[in-house]
Amino acid sequence: MSFITHFDNLEDTRSHINKKHELLDIIFLTVVAILSGAEGWKDIKQFGDSKLEWLRQFRDFEAGIPVDDTIARIISRLEPSALLSCFMSWVNEIRESNGQSVIAFDGKTLRHSFYGDRKTALHSVSAYAVEQGLVLAQRKSLSKKNEVSTVLELIELLELKGHVMTADAMHCLKKVTLAVDKKGGDYALQVKDNQGKLANEIKAYFHKVRRDAPEELKKHTLSLTNDGHGRVEHRQYVQLPVTEWLEQRKGWSNLKSVIEVTRTRYINEKASSETAYYISSLEVDLPRIAKVIRSHWAIENASHWALDVTFKEDESRIRRGDAPENMATFRRLAMNLARLSPLKDSIKGKLKQAAWSDDAREKLIFG
Repeated sequence: MSFITHFDNLEDTRSHINKKHELLDIIFLTVVAILSGAEGWKDIKQFGDSKLEWLRQFRDFEAGIPVDDTIARIISRLEPSALLSCFMSWVNEIRESNGQSVIAFDGKTLRHSFYGDRKTALHSVSAYAVEQGLVLAQRKSLSKKNEVSTVLELIELLELKGHVMTADAMHCLKKVTLAVDKKGGDYALQVKDNQGKLANEIKAYFHKVRRDAPEELKKHTLSLTNDGHGRVEHRQYVQLPVTEWLEQRKGWSNLKSVIEVTRTRYINEKASSETAYYISSLEVDLPRIAKVIRSHWAIENASHWALDVTFKEDESRIRRGDAPENMATFRRLAMNLARLSPLKDSIKGKLKQAAWSDDAREKLIFG
């Protein structure tokens, strides 16, 4: 089934007089053009003109391909929340159950999407299912400082039961743990200076156990080493159950363990080390917590990186109305389609195949 069926109920705010082109035709054109390497309105128009015969196999396009300004006007007037609901409906249908999944939350700014003042550049928050490699949702945030409220909105929208939510230290807040717990999910959150008292007490707790019960600490320690590209990284995970000794545990919903992660990197025989602390609703399980914490960075390495390098999102100068947010949703839809495709190639390679081959493009869209 095509993704486009999930957009059937999307409201078309144009008057009947101006409905020369069907809304679903324009959405289908936009997503398929992005999947074939299009970056802006002119690209989408040119792709449509060159592939109109192919496009008409799946949609009517009775009035042909509109001019690029019309495409921009139609996309910019779509209501972002309604578009997100359609996107999530599609993701939920195609997403396969894979046990307990890590869902990473992170913000991203489109640096060139500003209009006038650079502070108006679109900042959005995405939720990324690490094991499936799928973006589950993305929503506009007023700014990086307002990310927390956007994350709370996404938590309400998403199905979290049986999954683990990860986020950076900005979101290490009692209200975030409460929201995740209410949805039946688990969490692993980094603790930094924004929770100074909690951070200091966790450090003191590890110091106490290291001093008073070294053998017990050893039982709760896991060491892992990776090497490659001239770099060796050693990671030591220590996970301890939360006890009454931790006064700052109060108010954190379902808090069960605290984690100390020491990362030591060796590059050209030079060593550097850093230690980070986390709180989690997960019971002590070292292999599991190590995987969860390391998985969080997939949203940067696999999602944000692909959007910027392959889809050129950070270079996008689309600024009209709600178009930056809506096009961000369409890029994530296109990226999901590429990841889901059985074609053997990188995301960038799949986009090239879609641009060159009608058969490859059809496989990417319909599987």
